[in-house]
Amino acid sequence: VQLQASGGGLVQAGGSLRLSCAASGRSLNNYGMGWFRQAPGKEREFVVAISWRGGTYYSDSVKGRFTISRDNAKNTMYLQMNSLKPEDTAVYYCAQSRGGTYYDPTSYAYWGQGTQVTVSS
Repeated sequence: VQLQASGGGLVQAGGSLRLSCAASGRSLNNYGMGWFRQAPGKEREFVVAISWRGGTYYSDSVKGRFTISRDNAKNTMYLQMNSLKPEDTAVYYCAQSRGGTYYDPTSYAYWGQGTQVTVSS
């Protein structure tokens, strides 16, 4: 399985970005997926997850601002990020679950390479 994350960039506070995570080698349909982020000097942090049934789970820090979705026909997952804040600055990683607790990075078997999101104040 290969996951390719894209869509990051530099945006002003209050702006929006949409991240994509394209999968190859395995369908996304039957697996939970997640987005994590890691800021310099900090641990990798859970952002949001979507179960194989479509249930969604958001961290409190992004609830109401970020939206996760998936297009099974395109084998791609998305993260729409609105009302961005400087504290959202991080490298964002997409990952495919192998089961387990959705907010625990060890529950994810496959990871994309990450895409940088920088929010200026």
